[in-house]
Order: sequence, then structure tokens, then C-alpha cells
Amino acid sequence: MKVSHDDSSWTPIDPLGEALYFLRMSGVFYCRSELTAPWAFALPAMQDCLMFHTVLSGHCWLEVAGAERCLLQPGDLAFVPHGAGHTLTSEPHLPAAPYFDLPREQVSERCEIFRYGGGGAPTQLLCWAVRFDHPAAHHLIDILPKLIRVDAWSAQQRDWMQSALSLMAAEARELRPGGETIVTRLADILVIQAIRSWLAQDAAAQRGWLGALQDRQIGRALTLLYRDPARPWTLASLAAEAAMSRSAFAARFTELVGEPAMHYVARWRMLVAQTWLQEDGATVGEIASRLGYQSEAAFSRAFKRIIGISPGAYSRNRLPSLSKGSS
Repeated sequence: MKVSHDDSSWTPIDPLGEALYFLRMSGVFYCRSELTAPWAFALPAMQDCLMFHTVLSGHCWLEVAGAERCLLQPGDLAFVPHGAGHTLTSEPHLPAAPYFDLPREQVSERCEIFRYGGGGAPTQLLCWAVRFDHPAAHHLIDILPKLIRVDAWSAQQRDWMQSALSLMAAEARELRPGGETIVTRLADILVIQAIRSWLAQDAAAQRGWLGALQDRQIGRALTLLYRDPARPWTLASLAAEAAMSRSAFAARFTELVGEPAMHYVARWRMLVAQTWLQEDGATVGEIASRLGYQSEAAFSRAFKRIIGISPGAYSRNRLPSLSKGSS
């Protein structure tokens, strides 16, 4: 039976907020760059990473294949969400040296200082690479454009954004105990703010998986699935949570998400299993139990059907996440 939207059992959920919460990030590295014109360097592709840059002084040009070249000035932040290779230059069209072929000062396991250039006008940058640790993050990141630029001076939140950038710059410059943690946490906040800005401004955010999250009923069902993938979900139970009939829910879910609901449930469980195999060190039997499968064999068959290899082989090879991408 269809549940009324006014039913007292209906618990408000913020699906987009929860999707952003899923952006659990771990720092791969960050770098303070002290550059003098002319200079140009190329960063290689870094799989499953988001890379971003902010200009502390001077200026630079950023170019990502398939995106318009952009000029970055003090207070600008630029995000390369898909870990694509890109170049940073003092002026357009300069030949770029591979970044990892150039000398750098290693300050810690995850922090380095990079000094490079021809002795002319100075530019200072902070650059980060972060990795996402939850399968929902890959859903969101796959949908983002190749390049996001945020002007922290004109942003509605410019006061706190500028304060965060100033603190990050100070910590990167002074390298005090705990500075790496502070820089990483502030970077997390800035990444989420950049994505929020894109969500508010880009029409692409209203389509596909993001559009489904913003649908009051389908978004609720998706969020509950993400919270509890082991629950014995059926089309009927998902429809009930969304306060819809089975047929209406099934049709709307497929329309918005791009695949039938129960196919999505099965695929989502395997994405979660991939994360646990990669990061938790759990055994196949433990994961089968955690996801509600009656046997390890049943889980293994489902995993191989959806991912393409057995969970044991996946765990041994530590293959990258095979998420479907945007719908």
C-alpha cells in the first residue's frame, strides 16, 4: 500500500548531504611550489585521485585535455576531479617538463617542496592529490566535469574560504608538527565546497544519479540502501520506504538511475565489497556475511557476475574500483 508523504514515520533525509559525507578522502601528497617564470610542468594521470591547485601569489595557466585552458590568480582554486594528467605553466604553450622528473625536496612522506623556473616573475602554488575511500564517492566524482574552478574571492563563503587558504599556506610554509593533518583536513572542506558550488550551478547536476539523489522519494531509497546495504532489500521494501507503489517506484527508479532497482542494489553491494576487500582486509567469508549472503559461494558467484573476476582474485590483485560511472 502506498504510504502518505504526511505519514509521521517519514524521516527527513538529505541524500545530497549524505553523498558529500561519503567523500571520505585520504591525502596522497601535497606540494608547495615556488616557481619563477618561465616555467611549465606536467602532472601525470593519478588513478582514483582528485588533484587541485591554489595560487598563493603570481599566476599560472592550467590546461586539462578536453577542457578550456584557465588562468588562475591568487585566491583561485582549480580541481581536476578525475585524476587526469594536466599541465601548469607561467604562460600558455610552453613545453612542459614531467613533474616527477624534476628535483623536489621531500619534507615528509606526503609533503614536498618544489622549486623550479627561469628566475623571472615569482609564483607560489599549493597542490594536492587526494583519494576517495567510499564507492559512493566514485559515483559522484565520475559525474563531475574535467575541471572545476572556484573563485574564493567572489564565492558567497569567501571569508572562511580565504581564511582556510591562508591557514593552509601558513602550515605548508612553516611545516610545524601536525601541519600535514591540518592541511589535509582543510583540503577536504575545500573540495566539498567546490563540489557544492558545482551542484548549485551546473545543469548536469540535475541529471542521472545526481538527479535521482535530488528526487525526494528515489533519493530517500538510495540513501537507505547506502546506509544499510546488507538489509534484505526487495523492490517492495524499497518502494515502501519511498512511499510509492511498486510499479511507480520501479519505473521512476529506472528512468532516473538508468537501471532497474534490484540490479542497482546488487551492483552497489559489490562496490561496497570491493572497498572492503581493498581497505578493510576482510576475508571473503566475512564480507559475504556482512552483506547478508547465506553463503560465501553465493556471494562469490554474485561478485564474479558483476565485477568480472572472483573476490579472491580481486583481493590478491588489488584492482582499482570498477564502478559503472554515471548513468
